[in-house]
Amino acid sequence: MDYKIIVDSCCDITPEMAAELGITTVPLYLRLGNEEYMDDCSLDLPSFMEKMRACTEKVGSAAPSPAAFTQAMTQDSFVVTISSALSATHQNATLGAQESSADVHIFNSKSASAGQTLIMLKLKELISDKLCKSQIVENVNEFIDGMKTYFVLERFDNLVKNGRLSAIKGKFASVLNIKLLLGANESGEISLFAKARGKKQMLDKMLSFISESGRKTTGENAVITHVNNSSLADQLAGMIKDRFDFKKVFVVPTRGTSSLYADNKGIILAF
Repeated sequence: MDYKIIVDSCCDITPEMAAELGITTVPLYLRLGNEEYMDDCSLDLPSFMEKMRACTEKVGSAAPSPAAFTQAMTQDSFVVTISSALSATHQNATLGAQESSADVHIFNSKSASAGQTLIMLKLKELISDKLCKSQIVENVNEFIDGMKTYFVLERFDNLVKNGRLSAIKGKFASVLNIKLLLGANESGEISLFAKARGKKQMLDKMLSFISESGRKTTGENAVITHVNNSSLADQLAGMIKDRFDFKKVFVVPTRGTSSLYADNKGIILAF
């Protein structure tokens, strides 16, 4: 059976990827003070980022409505949402599915950004292999449970403002010029996994996360997303290709939601 894949806009894919893979996106709403933006193809991301940096009020995001998900569920579908620990998006997708006449299964990615992209790629692969729904659900849930997501940010202001990172950790990193290697824990919450001084040590730590994870790399994909930092993303991708045997390492620029939280120069890795 043909299944539609639906993601929210924290899942970072290019328009070309969306068209090629047949992915439908339900956008989140982004807020800069009293201004609201829809995280869809109409968002002027460079302009939005400039306004975000200049904004002295609270910035954040809001989940799509249940109705927005219902509207996207025009046929039997799989939905991949940002971690339920970070947003009400998963809850709203579940409510939306209850109003749909289609057969819909919703996956809590327990991740965001590159992690959602990686799950979406796995889903597409399993659907193409003609697996039945129960096999797809079992395989993807197992994949999510084993998946690893890590990120390094240049700025922590927005995470601190929104309560997703303590002010102490954010100040500690900024004052001492220490790079915090954060990631998703088993519950999909943000946790601190390591600290590094400088780019070289940070890259070495990222590689060690892969080698020490016990995760299978042969025949699997890895995804790196970045906020205006293609040079570092490409460098990390090259090092991963040299050292491991992933089928493919995707390097993808972030969309609005991930750009808001990862901020300029942020790097996110999922495998």
